This record gives sequence, structure tokens and C-alpha cells, in this order.
Amino acid sequence: QSTTATRIILTLLSLFLFTQVFGLSSVAQVVLGKGNSGHYLSINMAFGIGVTLGIYASGGVSGGHLNAAITITKCILGSISWTTLVAYITGQFLGSFMAAATVFALYYDAIYDYTNGSLTVSGPTATAKIFSTYPAPNVSLQGAFFTEFTATVMLILGVLVIHDEKNNAAIKSAQPMLSGMLVLGIGLGMGLNTGYAINPSRDLPPRIFTAIAGWGMAVFTDDHSWWWVPVAAPVLGCLFGVFIYKLCIDFHNYPGHETEHEKEEADMKTS
Repeated sequence: QSTTATRIILTLLSLFLFTQVFGLSSVAQVVLGKGNSGHYLSINMAFGIGVTLGIYASGGVSGGHLNAAITITKCILGSISWTTLVAYITGQFLGSFMAAATVFALYYDAIYDYTNGSLTVSGPTATAKIFSTYPAPNVSLQGAFFTEFTATVMLILGVLVIHDEKNNAAIKSAQPMLSGMLVLGIGLGMGLNTGYAINPSRDLPPRIFTAIAGWGMAVFTDDHSWWWVPVAAPVLGCLFGVFIYKLCIDFHNYPGHETEHEKEEADMKTS
């Protein structure tokens, strides 16, 4: 079992490094390029591409577990064991932390040129937002929490629709691409208030990295200690989304298919 856990951790580490490098470097390019090297849309697209490639890379070993909120939800529902949960989240967090370090190294010169050596969370040359999400100035903490919660509900509903074998599930090879499009769609429609973290393992490890790398504890204390919202809201949103899906789709799904199948059998017998 330890070998399996190691394999899972290594796979998740490599894929999350892969996924997050695409996403975070796109934010760095937009911020440091002052809008001349990309826009908000390019960030959305890069995260979508990163998720797609990450799931293609990891689907065979981990089932494409890129999101700690989904992993925790699966564990609570009994789909995966606590040991597997720890392995998945360790891989996600290590990969995400290393991705932040990689992007920091990649854009080290540009970051210091842009900030004149002053690494800040807020102000005209703020760069902490390259690595983690921060709420828009006009959004309350409650509004930001509701945004993250709702966006994650939409995420898990989309994931369940794409993968539900009892429903119209997408063919296996298309699922990663559709998951990437789902993340792109959430970014296009729900990114204004909070930057759509929708994933604790996307947001918290880079925040820890920035605290160590020179931005200091302001990454945790600014914006009314915002840091816990992208951790708690996605987990609660995921659980609520699964409940909604089961209530509105899953509970009505299988019997209908069974009846249809029985009807086909009856027709065959009649003929």
C-alpha cells in the first residue's frame, strides 16, 4: 500500500506542478506585462489548458484528482479511504507549492523590476495576486465566500455531469478536455469577485510559498484574513453540489434507464 501511496503522491505532484505552472505563469505574464502580454481571458484559457493536460497526465493513476475539495468530498462519502485522501492531498499541496516556486524563479527578474524589490500584497505594484487569489476591493467577505461556494457548486455539478456513467457521460478520452472547458467557463463567468480559486490545493500552498519568499504574513492577514475562504468555501460548495446533483439528477436517473432497458427486453421478447 505504501508503494501505491508513493505512486499516487509522485503522479499528483508532477501533474499539479504541470497544471499550476500553466495557470500561475499566465497570471504573472498579465500582471508583470502590464496588460501588454495577455489579458484576463488568457488567464482563464491557461488554467483551462493546465487542468486538461493535468487530468490527461494523471487520470490513469489517481483518476485526475486535482482539487482537494473534491478529494475531501469523495472521502466523506466513502469513495476513497483516509489513507488515499492523505496521499492525494500531499501530492496536490507539494505540486502546487513547487509550481509557485517554479513560476517565482521563472519570473524572478521581472518581479523585482516591476516592484523595485518591494514585494507587496496590496498597492499599485502588488504581486502576491500572481500566486494566490484575493477578493476584489468592492466585495465583502460574505460576498466573496458566497462566490467561491457557488462557483465550486457549479464545478462539482459539471464534473459529475461529465463523468456520470448512469447519465450521458462523456467518452473517457474527452473527459479531461471537457473538465478544462468547465474551469474555463467558471473563470469567464465567476472570476470577477474572487479570482475563482474553487480549490484549496490551488490557493493555499502558493500562499504559504509567498509568505516564505518575501511577501510575509500579510498574505494571510490582508483583506480580513481572507486566506481561509478559498479553503473552506470550496469544500462546503462541493458537498452541497453533490447533494444537489443526487437530489435533482442521480436519484431520478438509474430507474429510468432500467425501465427503458426492460422495455427494450420486452419488445425483443414480443418480436
